[in-house]
Amino acid sequence: MRIIFMGTPDFAVPTLKALIESEHEVTAVFTQPDKPKGRGMRLTPPPVKELAAKNGIEVFQPVSLKKDANRYINAVRVLNPDVIVVAAYGKILPKELLQIPKYGCVNVHGSLLPKYRGAAPIQWSVLNGDRVTGITTMLMSEGLDTGDILLKRETEIGENETASELFERLSVLGADLLMETICRLETGDITQIPQDDNAASYAKMLSKDMCAIDFSKDAFSVHKKICGLSDWPCACTVLWGKRLKVYRSEIVDIDTSSIPNGSIIDEKKFIVACADKAVRFVIVQQEGLKKMDSEDFLRGRKIQRGTILGL
Repeated sequence: MRIIFMGTPDFAVPTLKALIESEHEVTAVFTQPDKPKGRGMRLTPPPVKELAAKNGIEVFQPVSLKKDANRYINAVRVLNPDVIVVAAYGKILPKELLQIPKYGCVNVHGSLLPKYRGAAPIQWSVLNGDRVTGITTMLMSEGLDTGDILLKRETEIGENETASELFERLSVLGADLLMETICRLETGDITQIPQDDNAASYAKMLSKDMCAIDFSKDAFSVHKKICGLSDWPCACTVLWGKRLKVYRSEIVDIDTSSIPNGSIIDEKKFIVACADKAVRFVIVQQEGLKKMDSEDFLRGRKIQRGTILGL
């Protein structure tokens, strides 16, 4: 099949790579414009653009598909795709564009739809303490992740698995499921299943306003917040008047009901009291320092037992 691919971040790379290595022809790639990154604010291409360029694939980077609709819709018509594959593109496709491909536009979504429609399904599955998540391929419609479901594949979320780790796993799972999806679309061996809107939920975008750790909550909630916000925007607290980011943690089965919330109860293992149990900080980064194992952090810094963390 002739395929146009639309995607932007690392999550989309395995899917594009699988398509390039397949018998199908990727005729063009649409991705977001280059953005300034790092301390030097150097203009940096998206990961999808880098992979496309390495393979000599034409790249389009529209600032807006709506404002330049005629230009890009005409470009798509000329390319005459059998299917458009979308994975974490980050832009809404106009109705006219959705209607061009013979087999429609297929989206690779990081949740078991209709649960977690929206921008951050992977992070919210971790933040909410879900035990299972997965990938859904769907035929795109005008609504936000509302199209008919094509295929689903489930996977368990690890007890201490972070959102960034789950991102990597689901990106590979998504590539595999997408290849099965387009194969079955081509042969007609697939059934479209309408989504149940009554069972839908929305996964809103993350923000830095969510980062502060509230140790008055139970240890499970604190732990899942740390896991769900890792690596960005990253859960944090304050130690010695400086922000302390926490990238990884574990639940410690200690009764803390009579211990002040946020107090350090083991200064050698970096164990902190929550409402019911405790959490151990595993990987941290204090303001002005590099990210490191908590043991390395504590090796050169003495924390007194009973120190209370918090903003």
